[in-house]
Amino acid sequence: MTLPILNDDRLGELLDLMHGADSVELKLTVPDTDLRSAVDSLGIDPLEAQIRQVVFFDTPDLALNTSGVVVRARRVQGGKGDTVVKLRPVTVDQLPELRRFEAIGVEVDAMPGGFVASASLKGKSSASDVRKVMLDGSGVSDLFSKTQRAFYTDHAPDGITLDDLAVLGPITLLKLKFPVEGIGPELVAELWFYPDGSRILELSTKATPNDALNTAAEARARLTALGIDLGGEQQTKTRTALDYFAGLLNSPGAAV
Repeated sequence: MTLPILNDDRLGELLDLMHGADSVELKLTVPDTDLRSAVDSLGIDPLEAQIRQVVFFDTPDLALNTSGVVVRARRVQGGKGDTVVKLRPVTVDQLPELRRFEAIGVEVDAMPGGFVASASLKGKSSASDVRKVMLDGSGVSDLFSKTQRAFYTDHAPDGITLDDLAVLGPITLLKLKFPVEGIGPELVAELWFYPDGSRILELSTKATPNDALNTAAEARARLTALGIDLGGEQQTKTRTALDYFAGLLNSPGAAV
């Protein structure tokens, strides 16, 4: 969990994006081989974690992802659910136009391998409504608000409606928030379980744009002291899920 080492041009781009963002999320994925030691070092108790399921919506050839659009719904233990339509990446030049959506949230994700800014419109749903769409694959648009649907239409490839999208998922995950001295207000651990048996553990913390540099330095020092490897190959939870389930859709005779 650290800001990447960048040349002057890329550093300037990062600082410009942070200046225009609402928040910065510092992320680190832990190699599967180091998962047990990281859990022990951080004192993570899996029984305190919240169970969630995430489902993505895209075409079998991932046309949305190729266009920088992510459509997602989530079920949360206890009956709640939520949705998001996200653009990623976005540039500084796009921010004035995107800000016309009052509920838009702009966030910079920074990880050891680089950074990316996204603009998201979030909505509320219920766990039962999300589950219904997961099971029958219809009524995708009904999960999303009028504003989210308009945002999607503005940015999705022409001719691809929300109800044209395939269900990619679900992914089951455990999420736990807990304090770690020296790392912002709290550390968030998400352990994603993929159907092929692979796992991704992501550690993250949020900071304001003004505090991001200090928070990154403090988090790096603390995690290093705990023996967490900051130099491992970084994995993207969303892309891993999309590739896996799109592969199933495109395999003759396979079922999700």
